[in-house]
Amino acid sequence: MSDGAALRVGMVGVGNISRQYLQHLPALPGLRLTAVADLDTERAATVAAEQGVLALGVDELLAHEDVDVVLNLTIPAAHASVALAALAAGKHVYGEKPLATSTAEAAPVLEQARAAGLRVGSAPDTVLGTGIQTARAALDDGAIGDPVGAAVAWSAPGHELWHPAPAFYYQPGGGPLLDMGPYYLTSLVAFFGPVVRVSGSATRSARARTVGSGPDAGAAIPVDVDTHVVAILEHEGGVVSTVTVSFEVWATRSPLFEVYGTAGTLAVPDPNAFSETASIATADDRTWRELPVRAGYADAGRGYGLADMAHAIATDRPHRASGDLAYHVLEVMEAVATAAREHTVVPVTSRPERAATVPLDARPDTW
Repeated sequence: MSDGAALRVGMVGVGNISRQYLQHLPALPGLRLTAVADLDTERAATVAAEQGVLALGVDELLAHEDVDVVLNLTIPAAHASVALAALAAGKHVYGEKPLATSTAEAAPVLEQARAAGLRVGSAPDTVLGTGIQTARAALDDGAIGDPVGAAVAWSAPGHELWHPAPAFYYQPGGGPLLDMGPYYLTSLVAFFGPVVRVSGSATRSARARTVGSGPDAGAAIPVDVDTHVVAILEHEGGVVSTVTVSFEVWATRSPLFEVYGTAGTLAVPDPNAFSETASIATADDRTWRELPVRAGYADAGRGYGLADMAHAIATDRPHRASGDLAYHVLEVMEAVATAAREHTVVPVTSRPERAATVPLDARPDTW
């Protein structure tokens, strides 16, 4: 980091998701974008001109002295290789989810970071917003008594309906489990602690899929992943969560995310968003009421996990959207896939520390 000031950010990958990061980075004093790179050099040059930063080749960016941390927004298949190259160049790394396409790919990333004294962070950072953090505060305060179980049901017909280049969603590293699962699993681990064992089933339909928009509209999409996944997760403290994620559902009335306790039910807001509202219905009054905002980074957006990591580096504390947490979530997803394939119960061995709650008045550059 330069002179104790903002962490200088080099962004690798300026595709669809980068726009959300670019929207919020200027509002975070703990971060300063200095360079961008992409395999599409013309696109990188356009973004660089818009942002007033350097457009570099990937290798140039990784070696550049004006980059402290690499923001890795490449496709999942490239997450591990880019992270390892960045760490080898002496840079911290924060990446989009998943951490890698497998734990075998992810483990060397964490090992190399520890050996070099560098940080690894990973999306999703939506869990740090006021929605999930308020829900967690309510659980910690016993608002629904002792948690017993949780139910997640996320579904859609498929990302090809909106994404102009959706093929990677149907390749290893994609699918509804690795694409959408991290939002829900990260929240569940934040609520109840690590998962210790899983079981599950998965399938895929023979439905033909084609690109729905953009220059490749009408092109066929090969499907090499399961597109409907159901899992049962057992948490260290005894809570049992059921998780269904699917690219096969045209319409549903299933609850998105609920937690069931001995004294009530908590309706958890969408963990793919930062600031939606949690609701509660108790045994004494089974009428739903919204919970007031009590915790989390207010008005947050993508990039807040990186900002939290930057401030953690400056103050020598653990960062919340950590590589260890992302590795655990990846191990859980991998175990679900194994359980579905082998029709068995699979243990999960990693045990990340439960991150501290985000106080309501916190800013990622000042707390």
